[in-house]
Amino acid sequence: MAVHLPIVIYPPDESGNRRVRVGGEFLGMAHSVRDVTKFLRKAGMDDITEDDVILSGMIDWWGGGPETWSSP
Repeated sequence: MAVHLPIVIYPPDESGNRRVRVGGEFLGMAHSVRDVTKFLRKAGMDDITEDDVILSGMIDWWGGGPETWSSP
């Protein structure tokens, strides 16, 4: 799982969806950690798991960690 671009998960919107960005590329709106994992696999991180997404220090979670899927 070699990625050198910043991975950013934005804060949840009013519907609980979070934007996923790798480098300058917007990958989509995630509804769960499973969605984030799918987006990252499509971006070339074939071997990433949901546990990797939750525990990885390479992912910058804005507005709450991987357990946050609703806006305040």
